[in-house]
Amino acid sequence: MNTLLLSFLLTLVSTLTTLDEQKALSEWTPAAVVSDESIMAYGIDSCFKAYPINDAIFARMDGKSFKKNCTMPRSSLRYLRVLHRNVEGKTQLGEIVCNQSIAADLLDIFRKLYEANYKIERIILIDNYNADDETSMRANNTSCFNFRVVSGTTKLSKHSQGLAIDINPLYNPYIHLNNGKVEPATGKPYAYNRANLRNVKVPIIDAHDLCYRLFIQHGFRWGGAWRTVKDYQHFEK
Repeated sequence: MNTLLLSFLLTLVSTLTTLDEQKALSEWTPAAVVSDESIMAYGIDSCFKAYPINDAIFARMDGKSFKKNCTMPRSSLRYLRVLHRNVEGKTQLGEIVCNQSIAADLLDIFRKLYEANYKIERIILIDNYNADDETSMRANNTSCFNFRVVSGTTKLSKHSQGLAIDINPLYNPYIHLNNGKVEPATGKPYAYNRANLRNVKVPIIDAHDLCYRLFIQHGFRWGGAWRTVKDYQHFEK
């Protein structure tokens, strides 16, 4: 293959890749990987925005995170577009449904985490996992709104109001201190001796972690500081 033909083919591949990325950005395809160049062309501010829940988004939620008995008004929820760095350091498109009252907080926090190259494995709606918390956590998926009760109780969770978010939950599990049960079950290796954990793909959330500091600065409470349970993934307001 001659040099001119190789150069042409490389340019063509680059152009097609850029077009694919621009389409992913304009349509906001969750979990799509995009380059810094495409983000610059699209506009970084457009990558951190809040929107009312439109019919297309609600169709994904209806009967899943937004259950038939949901008491949370759809009008009080917002759909957020955010960027994040995945475990390989590449930029992915993320999405969050949250309470409108914390939308600005989350946009600021996730933008700062992105700018600091903080790694979050994935951020897609929990509806992609049929709103099943255990399945979503095992996938290390960061999520917010889900109309459900607190694990092991009949009390509605803050997630039911879209006022709580779980970050990298596989590596930052929920621990029932009364019986030692860990959620997700696959998170048990990361439940104890957390200061000595090695070979994890994302930062461990503790009181020195950037994620922790940003959420606390914005007035959130951290589940890792609770006494009756430890919920290292969890921040609520």
